[in-house]
Amino acid sequence: MTKEQPLYKQIQEKIKEQIRLGVLRPGDRVGSEKELSKLYRVSQITTKNALIGLAEEGWVERIQGKGTFVSLQWDHVRLPPAHPMIIGVIFPSMKTRIDQQLLNYIEKYAYEEGFQILLRITRESVERETEAIRQLLDFGVKGLIIFPTEAENYNETIIQLAFDKFPVVLVDRFFKNIRMASVTSDNVQGTFDAIDYLLSIGHRHIAYISPEITNSVTEDRAAGYEKAFLKHHFPIDKTLWCTLDLHVLQQNQAKRKIADFLRDKEHITAIFTVNVQLANNVYEYLSDRHLLDQIELVTFDNPEFPGVSYVAQNTEEISRKTVELLKNQLNGQDSPQHHLEPVKLYLKDRKKISAVLMQEQQ
Repeated sequence: MTKEQPLYKQIQEKIKEQIRLGVLRPGDRVGSEKELSKLYRVSQITTKNALIGLAEEGWVERIQGKGTFVSLQWDHVRLPPAHPMIIGVIFPSMKTRIDQQLLNYIEKYAYEEGFQILLRITRESVERETEAIRQLLDFGVKGLIIFPTEAENYNETIIQLAFDKFPVVLVDRFFKNIRMASVTSDNVQGTFDAIDYLLSIGHRHIAYISPEITNSVTEDRAAGYEKAFLKHHFPIDKTLWCTLDLHVLQQNQAKRKIADFLRDKEHITAIFTVNVQLANNVYEYLSDRHLLDQIELVTFDNPEFPGVSYVAQNTEEISRKTVELLKNQLNGQDSPQHHLEPVKLYLKDRKKISAVLMQEQQ
């Protein structure tokens, strides 16, 4: 609920929350228009509109001469049980803003469904990921939400969950040829849109900086780069690709490796990075060498740097869909699917770089 909502909507959300939490149960009387107007210090017209709306949505029943009551037909599945269903949530880290946003929204939507979560952080270790899965299963969780590690495409323990038909949803990754529910951003389209934009305004020498290609995310983002060049019928120069070993990233050596890579690439006019961490390193390199007005930087996710365009992921919708797919499995709906969430390219004004490109073309 937000203060920007109309007053009657705010009241509706408060009553819905009481029903979700079990404070108000099916058949319980909800306050009258007059009682609610005193409680929330609003007019009776406002509370009347709130109750009418709740009745139309099926949350309450209004009985003339008796009052308003929580609907007896209210689906008990939507009410939190006396002992909340526990689900496990496994994340590789909490370092990035994207990680934090995803966990925040997953917790929000899990709570609304009456789930209680147990969180494990793997710190990008496949071994700890396997251990976390086993610990949570031993604890008795009814389902799992897993954001897999960056290191590999397939963890056998996760694959076994699919074979056992245990309720599980993967976030930000999917396993090709494995029937398992997953929710990811449209990484191919996002990278394609970014590179297509750069090519359309005249860039030809576009560096691509990424962790080594070990999972569906890095695979799809690389595919998006190639797709854009193929669309424009330009050759792909793989000497402009800088793929960093994971141990280089884990040991905080990326900044040096990127600097070594860019130092002898004076013909580069644009750089695309697949995540904010790499964008930070590139931006610092360009800033130190006063190249920000000559080389255009575009990245996945918002680095909050002036003049840097970025591909935005809808973390709230990814999280909501993740919880929805897990809930469906817990309710016996055996329909694993790969949900692809659209992304959006946000462009920043780079007039100086455009001037540099025009000079080159002349």
